Amino acid sequence: MDMSSLIFRLSICTMMVSGLTQVHAEDAFNAKSPYMLGDWAGERTALKQKGYDFSLEYTGELANLLDSKNSSSHGTAYSDQIKLGANLDLSKILGWNDTQAQLTITHRSGQNLTNTSDALNGQLSSVQEVWGRGQTWRLTDLWIKKQFFYQALDIKVGRFGEAEDFNSFECNFQNLALCGGQVGNWEGDQWYNWPVSQWAARVKYNVEPNLYVQVGAFEHNPENLERGKGFNLSTDGSDGAVIPVEVVWQPKISTEALPGEYRLGYSYSTVDKNSRNVSVSHKQSTWISAKQQLTAHHGDLSRGLTGSFSTSFFDNDTKNIDDSQISNMQNIGLTYTGLFDARPQDEIALGFARIHKSGARYDSEYDAELYYGLHPTNWLTVRPNVQYVRHIGALKDGNNAWVGGVKLITAF
Repeated sequence: MDMSSLIFRLSICTMMVSGLTQVHAEDAFNAKSPYMLGDWAGERTALKQKGYDFSLEYTGELANLLDSKNSSSHGTAYSDQIKLGANLDLSKILGWNDTQAQLTITHRSGQNLTNTSDALNGQLSSVQEVWGRGQTWRLTDLWIKKQFFYQALDIKVGRFGEAEDFNSFECNFQNLALCGGQVGNWEGDQWYNWPVSQWAARVKYNVEPNLYVQVGAFEHNPENLERGKGFNLSTDGSDGAVIPVEVVWQPKISTEALPGEYRLGYSYSTVDKNSRNVSVSHKQSTWISAKQQLTAHHGDLSRGLTGSFSTSFFDNDTKNIDDSQISNMQNIGLTYTGLFDARPQDEIALGFARIHKSGARYDSEYDAELYYGLHPTNWLTVRPNVQYVRHIGALKDGNNAWVGGVKLITAF
């Protein structure tokens, strides 16, 4: 991150904090509040009750090369993201029953150690997941959602990314191969994850209270990736669509009603040209993911052990220069929240990922991460972590490296 960008961010935070603390000093920095800037002397809650829910979040990720088989250079990189959002309950604002709208603007900045360190050169994953898709301002959400038939049918239209609804997964780890939905990471020439948006529609139907099916259609427009088109609303450049289908089951198991989420999905792309206007086959992918809380601490569902797993499969077209030639990937993780009575919100997590690349010279890259998540306040999370990357770039004789990191998230 350059100095001007850092000064810009600090200036925004300083103005917001100083402005609020001068008027409502007793409200800001309350450790029990979900927001650093507090409830604005009750105004924030009042606005939310009227249907206006505003948010400002900051994510920063630091990575440092600790050790490497083939390199002695110990570089450091920092990347970050600002997210400004507004969720509007239109049933309260306009009287439109079961209707919501969302506006989200994001800005990414900084550097990624995966790109700057010789030791990590060619890494398939990334040691700083928040970096990527152009370090710029973007319109990430602009959609409206309406529910019908006693909320059984849910229709969403506007601009958003696939992984907001399909192949969705939480993002607590700092390593990209363990963070969020994975299809967009390895089929990224056509499937655009956060923070890129495109014109889209999604229809979801609740078969049962804990089971739903959904289908979507997402415009494929390579211009949406360009740094200068973060607010592009035009369909010029569109050359097809990505169509995902997914079944999602959200059971509660055992007498303790431990929550889980299981996803089975498939996507098909109508795009038949690559970036050089050469004919390519239509892309297809499938995925399975599972997240299940396994234990509760003396009946407290906010504490306990949770396991997760995901696997994705991709067809490859060797004629397509845009294709990453990743044929499949898997990850698995375990998280324990509230291991210590004195720290009931802290978590400790361990994750492993395997990314397999096609080709005679290639095999699999392995990424692992161990982190401890500190929650000193309800509005701040700090996750120091250690990562290990083996066979970087999936090369059979690829480098191995240890990386130390810190991921922090705060809600203003």
